[in-house]
Amino acid sequence: MVRSMTGFGRAKAQIDCLDITVEIKSVNHRYFEFSCRVPRAYSFLEEKIKSKLSAAISRGKVEVSVLIDDNSENATLIEVNREYTTAFLKAIKSISKEFGIKNDIKASSLVANNDIFKVKRQVLEDEIVTKAVFTVLDDAIENFIAMRTVEGERLFNDVKARTEFILEKVAFIEERSPKTVIEYRNRIEQKIKELLGDTAIDEQRILTEVAIFADKVAVAEETVRLRSHIKQFESLVSSCDPVGRKLDFIVQEMNREANTIGSKAQDIEIAHTVVDIKSEIEKIREQIQNME
Repeated sequence: MVRSMTGFGRAKAQIDCLDITVEIKSVNHRYFEFSCRVPRAYSFLEEKIKSKLSAAISRGKVEVSVLIDDNSENATLIEVNREYTTAFLKAIKSISKEFGIKNDIKASSLVANNDIFKVKRQVLEDEIVTKAVFTVLDDAIENFIAMRTVEGERLFNDVKARTEFILEKVAFIEERSPKTVIEYRNRIEQKIKELLGDTAIDEQRILTEVAIFADKVAVAEETVRLRSHIKQFESLVSSCDPVGRKLDFIVQEMNREANTIGSKAQDIEIAHTVVDIKSEIEKIREQIQNME
């Protein structure tokens, strides 16, 4: 069954020393468009995540957010800038001697000088981080696809009901169309009788006129093609493969046949029915814009 392009998936887990949260959300887009937010130290993950997602989905504007928090004891390293500290203390000692100022500097007073200490975040090996993140990413993708599938089922049920409604209207047109020819003949005969009275009617001329009218308003070919398009549409929409673009093309063909029927119709009931059909086709077109 088709899937929606709208979806959201989230997963969170603690793996070894890493707290990892992955969120995936998507909206409609003609193609696959990807963006990702990861901590700067782990930017190498972006292309790997994109490759994995592009293998799981084919269409949609997808945004991924990855949060990684390293809780290991050695995650934060503080180093002393020894060269700077030596020069700093030497300068303090020189000032004290030159200006007669008491040198009362203590270790605690050095904390205020940010240049003395270097704070570093330990970065784990790429392979370790990738493996941990992908474990959580797999769960997020599963939740993400599950939501797109549920939404896809709703879309499927909606368009299925609309195609069934269209088929009912097509059946009415197929039943009504031959009657319009009979009614046309009856109107011609009635007008001739009103004009000529008891004068003999040229039956052959009437048959010719009726035949021309019947050919002009015949919609059998269009209704057959419309039924065929609907059958193909229903087959594709029941597929598990990405078919959004194909469905869009078929809907265009359905609308083309409906327009032709409408242009041929010289019957008010058929004309109104064509309007109903085109209205449903337009609603189907709107729905498939959200199908993968």
